[in-house]
Amino acid sequence: MSQLTVGKDVLSYCTKCKLNLGHTIVAMKDSKHIAKVKCNTCNTMQAYKDPSVSSKQNKTRTRKTASAPSKAISVSDLWMEKMSSTKKKSTPYAIDGKFHQGDIIDHLKFGPGIVEKVVDDKIEVIFRHEIKTLVHNKP
Repeated sequence: MSQLTVGKDVLSYCTKCKLNLGHTIVAMKDSKHIAKVKCNTCNTMQAYKDPSVSSKQNKTRTRKTASAPSKAISVSDLWMEKMSSTKKKSTPYAIDGKFHQGDIIDHLKFGPGIVEKVVDDKIEVIFRHEIKTLVHNKP
């Protein structure tokens, strides 16, 4: 896993978007713990919230006596993990194309990505350096 530093991308729960999205690290508590992040979608600065913790636990704060090392995973590590675990062929991205969870798309600007979530006419795609929400299935 890559070293966590300021400027790297990580997944974090965005309190404004109410989703686990790609964030850029803005400040570190120490060499292993993230303090502040900036949402790549809405540009809100906020405290880092581990996406593996449920949203109910994010809302209720509890003090820990001994803090465990953060298990943050960078967006590029997540992309590598997802891409290596699939055998599907990539298809070129187009707004009028219909995509499903797990599909691999090839975007002209962002490169190859894997569809993580489908919500109505939008898809959340993990690209090598960021997570993007794209429109699909539009005639």
